[in-house]
Amino acid sequence: MAATSPPPPPPSPSKPFVYLDSPTLHSLLAPETLIPHLRSSLPSLSLSVHSPPRVSFPLPSSPASSLLLMPSWSTHPSLPYLGVKVVTSFPSAHGVAASYSLFHSLSGAPLAALDGTALTLLRTSAVSALAALALARPAPRATLVVLGAGALAPYLVAAHRSAHPSIDRVLLWNRSPHKAEALVQRLRAGSGAGAAAVAFERAESLDDAVAIGDIVSCATSSETPLVKGKLLKPGAHLDLVGSFTPSMRECDDEALKRGRVFADFEVAMEEAGELVGAFERGVMSRADIAGTLIDLVSSCRGDAAAVVGRRSDDEITVFKSVGTAVVDILAAQLAYETYINS
Repeated sequence: MAATSPPPPPPSPSKPFVYLDSPTLHSLLAPETLIPHLRSSLPSLSLSVHSPPRVSFPLPSSPASSLLLMPSWSTHPSLPYLGVKVVTSFPSAHGVAASYSLFHSLSGAPLAALDGTALTLLRTSAVSALAALALARPAPRATLVVLGAGALAPYLVAAHRSAHPSIDRVLLWNRSPHKAEALVQRLRAGSGAGAAAVAFERAESLDDAVAIGDIVSCATSSETPLVKGKLLKPGAHLDLVGSFTPSMRECDDEALKRGRVFADFEVAMEEAGELVGAFERGVMSRADIAGTLIDLVSSCRGDAAAVVGRRSDDEITVFKSVGTAVVDILAAQLAYETYINS
């Protein structure tokens, strides 16, 4: 992945208010831009970001509907922002939607409104790819297996291919085969540079696909394990993105026992069903989590005291991501500063 120049310096709070819609964010936060930004900014700025736990409010319109608030703020000279993501979840209607508001943390001045749905898809996939830089096995040719054909799936394909250009085969599986086939056709049509050099296929058998995957990326809301750990081949990297509540679970305990497990942030140990359940069943303890995303980024940067990512070609690695407002504010920073300085 080509190196990119660092983002411009933070602007004056006197800049005009802007709205960054989905097409604009896609142009500003492409994987080849966002992944290096997170890689360079997370170690130096994450400790300056205050990010309280997300707050969820049930709504009277439906027992399953909810309003979530995800705030974060920093007064660091390189990150003088306050951000709030507002998420609505209406499973019976439009599903999940979000908006992100950015303010200057020293003056309180409103700076920008961003399409929070696009921001979430772009930063979530970038985090998965960033972790895979440290955890996936380098290979001249690689197969990416994606479970799920929802909104996040094509973003995961694009981000992982950006981080690992050696991926030349992508297998897509979904409970509804026609959804997986529709995504295959979209990707074959050329979504992303170099798509013609990659074989996009629908996986008919989930187990067969998992067994050959070099990177297995899961983006589902499953509450029953999909990935059987016994099927992961030596050297495989398992990327778990979908679950974000204790009731959700995308892999079985065997996958965690066979793999060396990392989490994006410590909050994953409270929210991710795979980890929460494994702790309760005595399969593993919190002390068995090998490190966080910041540890992995430090490893990629060659920091002397960093936790080592992948240790051998045969090692199985697991990365569990639930997402936090820390990554939201860093992605919003890059989008806003690039936009107003362009």
